[in-house]
Amino acid sequence: MHLVRTTAMTAATMIGAGAAALAVGRYAGDGLLRSGPDRPLPGEPRLTVRDVGDATVTLDRTPASCRPGTYGLTGRGVRAVVGPPVADVSHAHDRVVRRLERITQGDLRPGLGVRLTPQVHQGDPREALGFAPGDLEDAELAGETGPLPAWFLPGARDTHVVTAHGLGATREHPAALLPFWHRSRLPALVPAHRGDPGAPRPADGLDRLGAAEWRDVVTAVEEAVRRGARHVVLHGWSTGATAALLAAADPKVRPHIGGLVLDSPVLDWDAALHALAARRLPAALRPLAVHAARVRAGLDQGRLRAAADPARLTVPVLLLHSPDDAFAPWTRSRDLAAHRPDLVTLRTVRDAGHAALWNADRKGYEESLRRFLTPLV
Repeated sequence: MHLVRTTAMTAATMIGAGAAALAVGRYAGDGLLRSGPDRPLPGEPRLTVRDVGDATVTLDRTPASCRPGTYGLTGRGVRAVVGPPVADVSHAHDRVVRRLERITQGDLRPGLGVRLTPQVHQGDPREALGFAPGDLEDAELAGETGPLPAWFLPGARDTHVVTAHGLGATREHPAALLPFWHRSRLPALVPAHRGDPGAPRPADGLDRLGAAEWRDVVTAVEEAVRRGARHVVLHGWSTGATAALLAAADPKVRPHIGGLVLDSPVLDWDAALHALAARRLPAALRPLAVHAARVRAGLDQGRLRAAADPARLTVPVLLLHSPDDAFAPWTRSRDLAAHRPDLVTLRTVRDAGHAALWNADRKGYEESLRRFLTPLV
């Protein structure tokens, strides 16, 4: 009897410990999937403002803070736009001085914690980008979970661009390309996704890394077709590129897709989750959290592999990826391009990080877009 009682107590203890571990894993997994625009991604380290001049800002020296190009600078209650590092200014060896383009919100001061983000502009692009009245319209899409706000850029061509922003961003990120599409006379639809500001939030508040958001991309393609699109080019960043791939495989809109532009695509959900876990969690919790997040988000790696299967591609693809991407391994993009050189063009920009290739090399990025889009319009 004593042996039975001891065995039962041991089993109960193990069950209790197992249930506790599952609960902790689920909590930590949910944390990985709560990655809004205020939460940094791998490769976006926290920095401290060390000095602010009339047209410069001094930051901690890290690989990220030394990257070329133009970025948003965001902190608690502060937004600014910074340009490239300034080479001819003296500074300490552990500092970097960047050009300060403008402060758009708050007070940028020494001691403030900030991070660089590829999302340069904030707010209404008519004000941020200087569009004339009538050049840009507000739209509302009938999304699966409720109304999705969008910006629509009219244009003369019947090939439309539909964007899909990625993790840690909003539709303000792709809005940076509105002037390029305007010059190219390309209509563009820039929608919010579920969970974005102004859009319905999922009941659990979690991001699905593209596994659910792709249906919002389908809705946007259908709206573009209603607005006269003969062909649609999907332009996605990060998990938005994942959503674009999944949407392009949907039979309802597949006949309308004329091309894909995939910037820093997440082609391996597990790798992305492990990168998030390595940044945010102690090592002991990471396997549980990754498993829980995979289940909670409904991530089917087989489905993603099928959408990115080189043999199934039927439209031209422009892949834009940085070899130093800390969130989405660029080797998947390299392999995809190697298997379908007839359809896939790969452009890499070193030291650009995740979803920030336009920021690091705006002229080169837009020239690649121009060459890719010209035969499609």
